[in-house]
Amino acid sequence: MTNADPLPPTVLSRKAVVYVRQSTQTQVQVHLESQRRQYDLVDEARRHGFRDVEVIDDDLGRSASGTVARPGFEKLVAGLCAGEVGAVFCFDASRLARNGRDWHHLLELCGLVDARVMDLDGVYNPCRPNDRLLLGMKGSISEFELGVLRSRMLDAARSKARRGELRIPVPIGFVWHREVGLGLDPDCRVQEVTRGIFQRFRELGSARQVHLAFKAEGVHFPRPSDGKRMTTFDWTPIRYRNVISVLKNPFYAGAYAYGKSVNRTQIVDGRARKTYGHFRPLRDCEILLKDHHEGYIDWEEFERNQTQLAANAYGRKDGAKSGRGGRALLGGLLVCRRCGRRLAVVYTGRSNSPVYRCDRGNTALGLPRCMMFGGLHVDATFARELIHAVEPMAIEAAQLAEQRKMERQAEHRRLLELELQQARYEASLAERRYAACDPDNRLIAATLEKNWETALRRVRACEARLEPMTMGTSTPSMPDLTGIAEDLEAAWKNTKVTMRCRQQLVRALVNEIIVDIDEPAREIVLIIHWKGGQHSELRLRKPRTGEHGCCTSDDALAVVRQMAGQWSDQHIAATLNRMGLPTGQGKTWTAHRVRSIRGVRDIHAYKSAEKDGTWLTLREAAQRRGVTSHRIRKLIKAGILPAEQVVRGAPFQIRAADLDTPTVVEAAGRKGRPCHIATANQLPMFPNT
Repeated sequence: MTNADPLPPTVLSRKAVVYVRQSTQTQVQVHLESQRRQYDLVDEARRHGFRDVEVIDDDLGRSASGTVARPGFEKLVAGLCAGEVGAVFCFDASRLARNGRDWHHLLELCGLVDARVMDLDGVYNPCRPNDRLLLGMKGSISEFELGVLRSRMLDAARSKARRGELRIPVPIGFVWHREVGLGLDPDCRVQEVTRGIFQRFRELGSARQVHLAFKAEGVHFPRPSDGKRMTTFDWTPIRYRNVISVLKNPFYAGAYAYGKSVNRTQIVDGRARKTYGHFRPLRDCEILLKDHHEGYIDWEEFERNQTQLAANAYGRKDGAKSGRGGRALLGGLLVCRRCGRRLAVVYTGRSNSPVYRCDRGNTALGLPRCMMFGGLHVDATFARELIHAVEPMAIEAAQLAEQRKMERQAEHRRLLELELQQARYEASLAERRYAACDPDNRLIAATLEKNWETALRRVRACEARLEPMTMGTSTPSMPDLTGIAEDLEAAWKNTKVTMRCRQQLVRALVNEIIVDIDEPAREIVLIIHWKGGQHSELRLRKPRTGEHGCCTSDDALAVVRQMAGQWSDQHIAATLNRMGLPTGQGKTWTAHRVRSIRGVRDIHAYKSAEKDGTWLTLREAAQRRGVTSHRIRKLIKAGILPAEQVVRGAPFQIRAADLDTPTVVEAAGRKGRPCHIATANQLPMFPNT
């Protein structure tokens, strides 16, 4: 029917609904004429004779493609179902729906309740076949038009992106220059903090450790304060997501990436819901142009970083885990030689002692357990092997570490200097704004004065942080590290060195360790794959079931067995303490503890009655010659008096026959002169007068 045909009284008795919609927020803010023309439909409804006119504009800024919830359209459908709506006014069919499902559902409801659909072209009665056909064609054209517009827009964007000219949003550290295109941010502070993340990741190899190191140093990271334009920044304490986003973004490697994420559509409550920002692997990216612009790192380093980040992911298959602390030194590095799986770490007992075991095949497939052994003994043995391996290069490694430490301090000082420079600029800018303000305008002057004071406080805070680093470090020098090779074991056992630090050192030197158990020999076999391609084998005895770890070392037992038949328990304890061999519990030796270990190991005791006078102790020899023990010791050191030791550090044993030789008797009885042998051809320097 035409606009001139009158509407039935049953339709005019109900209310008219004017549906107003625009697709995006930008259209709501910019396309004001479209809004005005849609709101003018109220006058059109009154001209047709409707007294009750309702405007539904709840869907301003919402798409009608069917993937976004539209509360205004649902309100319109509810009114039609209740029989309250006599006519639906719209600017055109595309305002009501852009998909066939919503459009035909609306037409079906209008036909059931005998409601009209009106636009600027005419009045349509969905009950009539011709009108329904025409409305169906309008809806199909509207849906097709949306598809054509979207396809044309995306094809043009892809065509421009293939040339690397599409100005997509770039991460922090890059800007789009009007002439040269994509390039580095001219702000030196932004560049320094971005380069610092890559530099620290080369040293630590973990994004989490990089974040903790920067957090401890008080490093700040820029955050855009103007939305997507990214022209001004607020510097806030760095967060973990800042570090990981920089390390994983290919833009920092000079690559132009388009189509890194995809959209996904799901049916929720009978309606399509579209979600955005689902990242996919870089190899599946639509467009990837390497060497497109200047980057902070090269592409090879970017690929190494991705491999390292994937290996650090906890719980991932076939990946050596990064050092996370705990009590197990080799957790995540041991690989079973029998099944190829990595050994797991469990903690048992009251002291939570680590135990390495390979039982994933038993848990998943019901297969027999491959192996299980305690971790403390294995960790201690491997630590000694590690120290022995790094001793030749200890000085060079220490010098390199000290050099990196000095470079890190210089980098941190550089960041603080840039922060201070920016704070001073902001303080100067606040001062100029305050000086340019009219003093009579007290409201603005008070605000500008407050901003100036805040900027000055920021300058003082930056100066306070920079002052300790500038004092005493004007001429840094390399310390003397020549004796560090002798102190490696002490440094390793230092209580200030955490297990996480030890684990990181092991992972810096070792790729993986293949472990197996030699059952006939009852030995744990470790095949160590060092960084650089070297391999070594380490064997250690596997404790028997029920054997605790607090057992006396083999070196201490050897000393006890050699000395037990000739020396008392007190002498043996003193010898063990001088040699630095502790008990199984790490304590010093006493006569009672020596007697206890002899009883457990079935070692015969010292019997003084068995001495026949052939061998004498140091004290007995001094008493026999009538001199002090100190003089007898000097004779032994001078080589005049022969003496024997069971082991190095044990008491001296002196043969009684050697004590009675003329040379020893003369040297022991000489007073006021050194204990040496006089020769016939030697002339005295100071003859007796």
